[in-house]
Amino acid sequence: MRSEEIKERLKDIEEFLLDEYKQNKEEKKRDWRTYEQRLTIRIKEAIKNLEPLIDEATKAIEIHRGKGRRPELTVKQKVTLILLKELFRKSNRLMASMLSVFSLLSNVDVSYKTVERLYSDPEVEMGVHNLHILVLKKKKGVKLFDVDACGDGTGYSLTVRKHYASETGKNRDRVKEAGGKKEYNKKAFVYSFKMLDLGTKMYVAYGMSFRSEKQAFEKAMEMIKDRGINIESIRLDKYYSFPSYVDMFEDAKVYVIPRKNATLRGSWKWKKIMMEFVHNTLPYLEQYYLRNNSESGFSVDKRWFGWRVEQRREDRINTAMACTDLWHNLFNLYPS
Repeated sequence: MRSEEIKERLKDIEEFLLDEYKQNKEEKKRDWRTYEQRLTIRIKEAIKNLEPLIDEATKAIEIHRGKGRRPELTVKQKVTLILLKELFRKSNRLMASMLSVFSLLSNVDVSYKTVERLYSDPEVEMGVHNLHILVLKKKKGVKLFDVDACGDGTGYSLTVRKHYASETGKNRDRVKEAGGKKEYNKKAFVYSFKMLDLGTKMYVAYGMSFRSEKQAFEKAMEMIKDRGINIESIRLDKYYSFPSYVDMFEDAKVYVIPRKNATLRGSWKWKKIMMEFVHNTLPYLEQYYLRNNSESGFSVDKRWFGWRVEQRREDRINTAMACTDLWHNLFNLYPS
């Protein structure tokens, strides 16, 4: 096999193979009425079961405090409050005001500053982390650590003046690197990379960065390692179609579309992937385009929770995005 064959196959895909793949692929027509009904059921089930899940996730958390003012809220109340705040997409001040309505049921009444501090509270961080693991275990059971995944990155705006999708359309991959242009050095976006399990449509790992999507990807890989998750197969876009990224996944099956200037230089793993891409193209594309599940997940998340992050401090932004990912998993926990 020669490097020129990769370029020839890429040309074939542009000219006719992609059309052939789309013609052979079965298109499932979405029944929007049934879809809305199923979505409503999933949301109701997620909210109905939220309290027992939070109880289980926070019951083992023990904080040893010294002298000083005791917190106004329990760990359970903190985690519940921050998740509801992200779900309703209200400001800290408005959410604190709305608690007077919730207090009819819960007797919780705190200031907007208390709501704001939840985003940097270590108890909240532990509770949200435990909920992530608990929700994944509820869905995947013993198969939690064996994952057929797809991964992709996206960005969230930190200002109303710049929309990530619009900037990506104008500037392509340059937007994915904060150092690419002067205006992106002002923290216009926060980058997020998420690994989605194809079987459950849940996020099994995620990373966040102000610097670049690449750094967010590296943090997601650290989470994969820390949790002991075994990636059996992974699908990534052209941004990651380099031998160095492929080699990170060791024994996993990797599906990437090579760049136009790709060669066979690299590890044996890279060479084998390129050989399969060239000689077994249509089945390869079928696997690769399962990556669309990541884009669908981002689309749903941004419709629910918006394309902008309200927080300003890095630790608080990280917590806000972790809550969004947790709601995504909760909405996919119960079958519709």
